[in-house]
Amino acid sequence: MTNEREKSDRPVVPMKPANDTKDFWSFVEELAEGRGLAKENGRDQDDREEHGTPPAQADPPPQPQETQRSCKKLPPAPRAAQAMPKAGCPAALDRIRQAARRDKKLRFTNLFHHLYAIDRLRQAYFELSRQAAPGIDGRTWQDYGKALERNLQNLSDRLAQGRYQAPPVKRVYIPKPGSGGKERPIGVPTLEDKIVQRAATAVLGAVYEADFKGFSYGFRPGKSAHLALDALAIGIQRRKVNYVLDADIRSFFDTLDHDCLMQFVGHRIADRHLLRLLRKWLNAGVMEAGRRVDQDQGVPQGGSISPLLANCYLHYALDLWADQWRKRQAKGDVIIVRYADDFVIGFEHESDARGFLEELRERFRKFNLELHDEKTRIIPFGRFARSRDKKRDGGPRQGGGSGGNAAASTAGPPARPGGRAAATFNFLGFTHSCGQTRRGRFIVLRRTMANRMRAKLRSLKEELRRRMHQGINATGHWLQSVLRGHVQYFGVPRNSQSLWAFRAHLTRLWKQALNRRSQRRSVTWERMSRIAKRWLAYPRIVHPYPEERLCVIIQGKSPVR
Repeated sequence: MTNEREKSDRPVVPMKPANDTKDFWSFVEELAEGRGLAKENGRDQDDREEHGTPPAQADPPPQPQETQRSCKKLPPAPRAAQAMPKAGCPAALDRIRQAARRDKKLRFTNLFHHLYAIDRLRQAYFELSRQAAPGIDGRTWQDYGKALERNLQNLSDRLAQGRYQAPPVKRVYIPKPGSGGKERPIGVPTLEDKIVQRAATAVLGAVYEADFKGFSYGFRPGKSAHLALDALAIGIQRRKVNYVLDADIRSFFDTLDHDCLMQFVGHRIADRHLLRLLRKWLNAGVMEAGRRVDQDQGVPQGGSISPLLANCYLHYALDLWADQWRKRQAKGDVIIVRYADDFVIGFEHESDARGFLEELRERFRKFNLELHDEKTRIIPFGRFARSRDKKRDGGPRQGGGSGGNAAASTAGPPARPGGRAAATFNFLGFTHSCGQTRRGRFIVLRRTMANRMRAKLRSLKEELRRRMHQGINATGHWLQSVLRGHVQYFGVPRNSQSLWAFRAHLTRLWKQALNRRSQRRSVTWERMSRIAKRWLAYPRIVHPYPEERLCVIIQGKSPVR
């Protein structure tokens, strides 16, 4: 059978089988080659060139019968013009992750070239916030992007040649929520430093994500604060938890020891260029009130690399040791949930809780860490602790329902009969207390922390005074985003009453600001209700129940193991 006019017959495919191999393209290369199409004569080729017609391309050979039987659907062959992934592409990070998972003791000696790859730096630049505050050089995201490729090439060359110098970070202070007027120091790096730190975080994160424990939720891809809250609630509800250790590390980011940190990083990283860059960041210092201040300990909060370094520090100082302790020394069940430097540990026996706390203090002293005495405590908490309270107090606890008719969160924790306050603890902005459903099943109630809500309303009151003479539409747009952000975080099940209380307080503060614009006080509650209905949407629960979210994510695995 022949092909179309002026075309040769199709090539002959031999039936010689190839050797057994696992690689597909090696299999194709070993197949015997058939006879190709006949060459064109000179006259036909001259005619096509004269009339501007390109020469006919040979049809690709059909799949051999052996290949069609073994592979029903074959992947496309790689094209010559299609370049392989470069060092800065995600494929390179995937190879690093796979190597880190295969060998838990492997030390990586050649990672630095992944950091200064142009693709990696460009991706880090576009991941930065467009409205981020500038560092000591005053360079913004928009200014750097005017000559982006030239700036990135210059930055890559300086990194590759070892000429990059980490500038000091700008120190600013922001109010610390719920701390009674205290301020938190924040370090603002320069834009180029943010790019390099973001690229280094991606490379180092590919290594350490294979090592971090499952109960570590802070600043990790695929994990969030709400996953940590759900894991804690499920762990207390389904495990034998009677006591909770609510611990707080005193000034963790300010007291982090540099030598211990570099020793921890050295367990996995042996690339001297990358270790030298980390040393530059730790020794860069801060710029405060126009002068540079050296720091021999701590990492500035605000840098892209700081959360990863903090997780690495606590991974070796706390996570590995705590996991071994509960496997070897604990007499009962132990659950652990950690988010950055905040962690909560549940115990079945009080003796385990007190023994763990004493040994934890001793271990933290070895790494220049200290627990806050006033904020660290062991409290009875859980299903069985609630049952003992009922027997001791002679009746059910007041105010511990499912949340629909419970007291507002601003009224404080529910009270026991006899005047004693119920045991509660705070974690990630929520006050956790014991409760039960309408059918009597034990649950963990999560309410908005009262001091957090008061601090937020106090700051909104001051901001409304500054915006007092703006139009209702402009202020409404701003308050709409504030309420939306509040609901997106605090909109967990059984916390609806706290959400409605926040909206009511916000409406009252807005009414006061509008009436302060003149002495007439023309904004009545009837008019204010219409304004609030227009701009302040009714709050609703946006997060699922912990059981619904975790049953999809963990797929039968323990969220606190």
